[in-house]
Amino acid sequence: MKLFNLIRIALRALQRNKLRAFLTMLGIIIGVASVIAMVAIGQGSKQSIQDQLSSMGSNMITIRPSSNQTVGGGARLDATGLQSLTMDDVKAIQKQATYISAVSPAVQSKGQAINGALNWPTTIQGVSPEYLTIRNWPVKDGITFTQEHVNTADKLCLIGQTVVENIFGSEDPVGKIIRFNKIPFKVIGVLGEKGENAFGQDQDDIIIAPYTTVQKRILAIPYIQNIYASAIDEGSSAQATEEVTSILRTSHKLKATDEDDFMVRTQAELINTFSSTSQLLTVLLAAIAGISLVVGGIGIMNIMYVSVTERTKEIGLRMSIGAQGTDILFQFLIEAILISITGGILGVLLGITASRLVTLFLSWPTLVSQSSIMLSFMVCAITGVFFGYYPAQKASRLDPIEALRYE
Repeated sequence: MKLFNLIRIALRALQRNKLRAFLTMLGIIIGVASVIAMVAIGQGSKQSIQDQLSSMGSNMITIRPSSNQTVGGGARLDATGLQSLTMDDVKAIQKQATYISAVSPAVQSKGQAINGALNWPTTIQGVSPEYLTIRNWPVKDGITFTQEHVNTADKLCLIGQTVVENIFGSEDPVGKIIRFNKIPFKVIGVLGEKGENAFGQDQDDIIIAPYTTVQKRILAIPYIQNIYASAIDEGSSAQATEEVTSILRTSHKLKATDEDDFMVRTQAELINTFSSTSQLLTVLLAAIAGISLVVGGIGIMNIMYVSVTERTKEIGLRMSIGAQGTDILFQFLIEAILISITGGILGVLLGITASRLVTLFLSWPTLVSQSSIMLSFMVCAITGVFFGYYPAQKASRLDPIEALRYE
């Protein structure tokens, strides 16, 4: 019998029992749709995290005091209160580092931003003009401050969009005076929108001012809390990290046996960490969803056994007029594969639709990849062959005479 005839016979058998065939496909449909939707959610989350971290500055390097430092009695210090970083460290990096393109000291404080009767709890970040370059952060309206403003500790600032909305509303803030913890600041610019970062923090809920102003007028501290730097390119982040570590160890006069009293972290490290976690979660979700494919395959095996039993006389008749065992084997095997593949096609359509609905109604990022669709089709074909082979083989080994006598 030709392959075309075998396919036609299999399709005719499925058409005779449409509802049963659909119910058999249902396990495959749900399994494939679940795999595609789960992988899409995982891949979408991974891509979203990478985009958010890159938006913070893909070449950015953050230097903080080490949280491993302790005081008497072994009590661990809060990293924000440590004083291991100074302007000498910033100057040393600026002078000696060859893989660093920009450096900015940073200090910050929390408090109330006040405009007339309106106020909003926010954070003020004291930095140098290079900070906006490091963070790839454009100024939407107005201008930014300069190094001269830093040298004279001028009371001026840039504000994020969240702060604008909460204390200015629709009013243009540029040129207005606001107060932060009773200290007046002139708003000279509005920052471009950044949105939430990978940790769920609103990056637009911020005020940026010269670090000297925040140091002297708000915090009253001589040291700096963090240092932000930018590698010359993304591929140089590792070399820049090693270089900065070496410079700071020398600046802090640390011995070879001494632990670093600072931490150096790159965006690439954060991206790799989050990507690995997201990838593991995606594999786990896909594996759980894949269980439905196994259940669907068992359903195919079950229904093929029923089909063989119901059509025993038909099998005996065909074998008695010359059909070979391989013809019967392929007839039922093709039927199982058709059920599996058809279920796979419907499952792919359902999975893509489900992914889009998740994005539409839950605002979760999703990314349907071609690899997950191709993998689903491969698994469907393998499922049809694997779970359909044994019933088909049983049909092909029937004795024609016994089959014709079967009631």
